[in-house]
Amino acid sequence: MTEAPTHDEAHGGGLGTRLNWLRAAVLGANDGVVSTAGLVVGVAGATESQAALLTAGLAGLLAGSMSMAAGEYVSVSTQRDSEKAALAVERRELREQPEAELAELTDLLSARGLSPGVARAAAEQLTERDALRAHARVELGIDPDQLTNPWHAAAASFLAFTIGALLPLLAIVLPPASIRLWITVLSVLAALALTGWWSARLGAAPPPRAVLRNMAGGALAMAVTYGAGSLLGAAGV
Repeated sequence: MTEAPTHDEAHGGGLGTRLNWLRAAVLGANDGVVSTAGLVVGVAGATESQAALLTAGLAGLLAGSMSMAAGEYVSVSTQRDSEKAALAVERRELREQPEAELAELTDLLSARGLSPGVARAAAEQLTERDALRAHARVELGIDPDQLTNPWHAAAASFLAFTIGALLPLLAIVLPPASIRLWITVLSVLAALALTGWWSARLGAAPPPRAVLRNMAGGALAMAVTYGAGSLLGAAGV
């Protein structure tokens, strides 16, 4: 018996919302892992003091998580303000020149492949149902019911960075001094491989490239900071 084909491709506003959350979560987690790992590995190159490593790691975690949250809040707030402004303009145009807006919607639908007659009929039906929502979605690419939320984005970035930063912090302070560096490097590379695979899967992209890109960036960051810390430690700084 032949199985019915499945169709897993996501459509509509849900995909855009998911990708926005994915972007914030992956950037936050990767930043937390890489920046904190680079910081503690650099300090480990200069000193074996567990207190110094813990202090540096905690400072990096707190500063990074707050910075990510603040940056995401500002960025998404700006996007939300732009969306609201565009909707306000569209609302005014619909009120002041409805016929011109109807013709514009017809042209937009026609440009998407509908015949002129069908495009006109569809535009009229959409306008009768909810003119603002129709123009927002077709003309502006905005869903008025799903405007970006800066608080959600800030919280997601804060939590993702914190979770990511905890891994290298714990890996550098908990194991014995003789193996803490290798434990940190291996755990960080494993975490970056996981986040690379996760982001690729949710974004419907090939996982190998994302995994290698994440791991290479993290390895380079740790190598550079460890080298700088070792030089400073050797110089007695």
